Order: sequence, then C-alpha cells, then structure tokens
Amino acid sequence: MHAGILRGADDIPHKATNFIVEVQSTQEALLDREDTDHNHQITIDDTGPKVLVLRTVKSKGFRTAEIRGAYALSNVLGALTFAQEDKEKYAILRWSSLHEGPVTRLARLIKDVFWENLTRRLDASMIAAAATDAKDWTENPQPRIYVPRGAPEQFEYYTRVAKEKPEINLDVQLIPSNVTEEVYKKMLEKPGLLALEMEEFVNPVTGEKDLRGLPFIVPGGRFNELYNWDSYFNAIGLLANGYVHLVQSIVRNFIFEIQHYGFVPNANRSYYLLRSQPPFLTSLALKVYRRIRHEPDSKEFLRNATLAAIKEYNQVWTAEPRYDPKTGLSRYRPQGVGIPPECEKGAFSGLLEPYCKKHNMTEDEFTEAYNSGAVKEPVLDEYFLHDRAVRESGHDVSLRFEGVCADLACIDLNCLLYRYETDIAEIIRTEFDDKLQVPAEFCAIGDIPDRIETSAFWDRKARLRKERIDKYLWDAEKGMYFDYNTKTGKKHTVESATCFWTLWCGVASPRQAAQLVSSALPKFEKPGGLVGTTEESIPNRGKNLKCHDGHQWDYPFGWSPHQILAWDGLRRYGYYQDAERVCYRWLYSIIKVFVDFNGAVVEKYDVTNLRAPHIVKAEYGNQGLDFKGYAKEGFGWTNASFLHGLSIVSIRMRRALEVCATYEAYSESIGAEKF
Repeated sequence: MHAGILRGADDIPHKATNFIVEVQSTQEALLDREDTDHNHQITIDDTGPKVLVLRTVKSKGFRTAEIRGAYALSNVLGALTFAQEDKEKYAILRWSSLHEGPVTRLARLIKDVFWENLTRRLDASMIAAAATDAKDWTENPQPRIYVPRGAPEQFEYYTRVAKEKPEINLDVQLIPSNVTEEVYKKMLEKPGLLALEMEEFVNPVTGEKDLRGLPFIVPGGRFNELYNWDSYFNAIGLLANGYVHLVQSIVRNFIFEIQHYGFVPNANRSYYLLRSQPPFLTSLALKVYRRIRHEPDSKEFLRNATLAAIKEYNQVWTAEPRYDPKTGLSRYRPQGVGIPPECEKGAFSGLLEPYCKKHNMTEDEFTEAYNSGAVKEPVLDEYFLHDRAVRESGHDVSLRFEGVCADLACIDLNCLLYRYETDIAEIIRTEFDDKLQVPAEFCAIGDIPDRIETSAFWDRKARLRKERIDKYLWDAEKGMYFDYNTKTGKKHTVESATCFWTLWCGVASPRQAAQLVSSALPKFEKPGGLVGTTEESIPNRGKNLKCHDGHQWDYPFGWSPHQILAWDGLRRYGYYQDAERVCYRWLYSIIKVFVDFNGAVVEKYDVTNLRAPHIVKAEYGNQGLDFKGYAKEGFGWTNASFLHGLSIVSIRMRRALEVCATYEAYSESIGAEKF
C-alpha cells in the first residue's frame, strides 16, 4: 500500500528497523520538502517527492533507509511533533510504527489517545479548559458557570475555586428558579457553562472531603461541552473500548440535568437552556446497566435514569408546544427568543439585510433591537421558530427542515420516543417487578407524586405511537417513512436517512422493513456510505435559500448517527449482508481520509467523493481538520462509528480496509456480486 518501493536505499528495511533522528532539524527538513501547502500536515495533496532518508539505529547512523508515501511520512511528522512537544532533542522512530496498518493504528489511537483528549470535568482540575467556548461571540468572553439553586454545595465549591484560582477569572452565577424569557435574555448577555453532576471524594493531598466533577466526552473541534445526542454515539465507542464507568458518568450527568433543568439541553451552555436534542437516554442507560448489573447500586442507577427519562418524556416531548394533539405525535419545537446566540456574527446577514434597510439600522443595531423585542417582525419570528427547531433536531442545517421544521412530526423523533416507551416498559417489567414509584423530584409539571408506573401503561403508549406512525408517517406505495406536516396535514416529501431509525427502534413490521430495504436503501447507499437525504427529493437544492449556501445534513454528505442506527436496524431485522456492505463503505471513507490526509478523522464525509471525502463545502465546513502535525482527538461520534463498524464487518473486510480497498475492489476480489 503506502509502504512504497525502497529504491536507492543502503539497507532493505523491515518491521524491526529503527531510526534515530534529531527532532527539530528533521521536522524542519520534512516540512520544507513535503508540506507544500504549508498547513503543517503531509497529505496526498502536497506535491513534494514523498520520500525521506533516515539513519538506522542498528548501523549507529552510518546506514540509511527511505521512508516513502504520504501515510508513512505523516506518521513521521506526527512522531516528531509529539517529541518536540515533549521537548525531546532526539527520537527513535520504528519502521513498524510508521507503517502500522491504518485500521489497527486508528483503533489504537481512538482507545489510547482520542478519548482521553476529549474528556472533560467541571471542577478545579479542568474548569478553565472546559469553560473555553469558541461559540461565545460576546465582546468580553469570560469563563463562567451557572449553578442551579438546588445544588448549593456546588455554588459554594465553584465560589471557592474562583477565589483560590484568580487566574481562571471564573464567574459563578446562580440560575433563577423560574427561567422566563426575560431571564433567558439576560443570561444571553453572559454566556457560560451549565453545572453538571459532582461527587464527593477524599482529596488524597489534603485528606479532606471535597467535590469533583463526573467526567464526560465532548464531540471535538469547536464543540467543547456535553452534548445530548452526540453522547449516545460516543458511548457506543467508549463501551467498545471498555470505558463503561465513563459512560455511566455521562448518564448521571444527564440525570442531573433533567432533575435541575427539566430536560437534557442541546449542550450544557446557558444559551441552550430552552432547547434540547434527539433523546437517547433509555437506550444509553440500558447499555450501561447490562455491563454493571453485578455491581452495587446498579439497580439504583437504572431506577434514577428511568425516572429521569419519564420526567423528560412527560415534560418535554409529550407536552405542548412539542406535542401535536391532532396526530398524537411529537415535533421539535423549542422555546427561545431572537437569533440563535451560538451563531457567529454575520451568519444571518443575507436574511437580515432587508430588515436592516427597513428600519434604517446597521446589522448590529437591528440584531440588538430584534432580540430585545424593541422591534417586532412576525416573519422573522416564524423563521427563527423553525431555525431553533432544526437545531433541536440535531440536523442543523438541512433543506428537509428549512422553514418548516417546527411543524413536522418527524420520523426520527417519534422513533426515539417509541424506543423510550418500549425501553421503559421492559425496564419496569423485568427489573422492578412491574411497578415503579415516581417520587416528586422526578415528576413533570402537573404529574402526581408517588404514582406507580407499570409496563402495561408504557406498552399501550408504544402500540398507540406505532399506529400513529403507520397512519401519518408510513408511505406503503413508496416503501418509506416520511415526516408529516401538522400544519398542512400532508406528508413532507423529502427522503431522509432517518427512515432507517424505524428499524433501530423496532417500530417497523417485517413487511415494512422488507419494503424499506428494497425501496429506500438503494436510494441512500453511495460509494462511501449512506447519504443524509436523497438528491432528487431535496427542494431547490443548490439555490441560496435565505442565509445558507450549503446544507451539511443533505446530499452528498453522510454522518455517523445515520450510519450507526441504520447498521443496527438492518441487523435487528436480519439484513446482515446489507449492514456489512453499507458499514464497509462508511469505514472506507474514514480510513481513506485517515491514510491520505495526515490521520484526520472528521465530523462528516462526502460519501460520493472517494478521493477526498472530508472536503465539505457547506456552511460550517468540517470539524476535526484544525491540527498541526498529528490529530489529537479525531471527532467523537466518528471515532465511535469506526470502532462499532469494526465489530460488524468480517475479518476479511477488515483486512481489505487495511489496504484501503474500495467496496467494489473488495467484492471483486472475493468474486461477490457487485452492488
């Protein structure tokens, strides 16, 4: 593959060959020759000779050997960059490491390096790093944490940290008991973290009791906080690597959020305090419980997670405005005011321009006036209602949702709620003797404290939701599930990969599953994985709609959540070969970029572009590319999809991925029928 042909070498290298190098001079020479686009990476786009001569250890530096190819040279650069960061003058480089199989290498890096670098805690040890927010566009960003009134011990703790570490400049705020729109507006002026769960421990230095934050995983790139649905997919990778207690901590953080904020926010930042994301809590809790059920307090962990999920279900997803009483289905429809605060200045310039002219204001002046309510613009209110809903859906942004999201009973959300209903029924029936008492702290607004929940109650909810999904979201003629517009009373015609979530949650009948696989799967399957939406079904694709030039959740882009849930759904219904095939295609996209582009692992991929799938020309570009020398964290759910995918494909497929064979090349090599 990338090991190259060693023409002109004094030694014939093999896997036992080691090289000794002077770090700084070798790195400078390597970058000068090979990094022709000066981004401190070595990729196939660089036009250097792709060869480096190094001195061998065995010959005490008298003999040399060549290292060839972008992959091996990028590994050299990574090793040198790491050594330089450790202030080492000389380094030993091993041939076997520089030419390590890419699948093996990436799996090892995810387990040993990436997860650790994506881990955060909200305590004195990491609060400065965790509070850093690339999305804080205020004039004077400051590390800040908001603590709920129900956690006074945390307020005391963070106040003490602020005094003991003045260099952090930490601002500690209490969240009012009732977060009204006016309170929320004031909080927008001072963005900060939302506090998470902490635990008591004995400080080994002082011998005294203290608090420490429970760890969690951030997505990576500019996303430096605990996200809602990202965490489910990250957890799949973490569990594959044995980090079960880290995943347990993530669930406990979610429980804390539901107890104190009423739901799991989009992420734990103050400007997300009115907005959630796709809910996966019950599935996540069950994955953990099945690993720790032999441990003390495991039943209590599951009890609290289930109670939290019930509260969230009742208070958020089946309550107005998200609940649609006519269909009995749910929508992404969060509260909020004004322009989404996490968006950088100018993100909505095209949309706001005519309103600025109308009111004779600059964009900054109009934004302030509109957000404060001094200027009323109903058309803009409608636009941002849907924009907030898109962000709550996790699919920001997509033409599937443009200008309509808050009115849609989405197939993805209702699949997740069906999974909540079936999971809760199973948990109550099998783990709590078919009765679960709900204490006041886990009651939604208007719920009766200490009531008893039974599996039959939740089974009925699941059956009723399936009937409604079949009635409003299933299209038997097209063999596919669609969203339903609750305002117009019509099916939404955009074809989305979230239709495969029906397999993951089990709401599809065997006949519906068969139709979905035969009719829908070919529409979404591309050379590099499943595409988010089909090209043909997207309205006005390619046109500049309001503020967006590109739409990252649409064709031709693919995302880890869609891949993972489709694989697991296909396997649930017995379509193992289909799952293996589409899984292989996605893993190829990941490993292709990893090999050819300096070890990059990114947020999303163009699944129609096998040469450079990481090139994404959409509104937010691609996260996971901003590094020098070597990738330190990858991207959370992509890391997870890679590990999970390796558990699905065969050993023979894994070997083919090690040499970067496309699926077509692999299938031809085994004499299989090409798809």
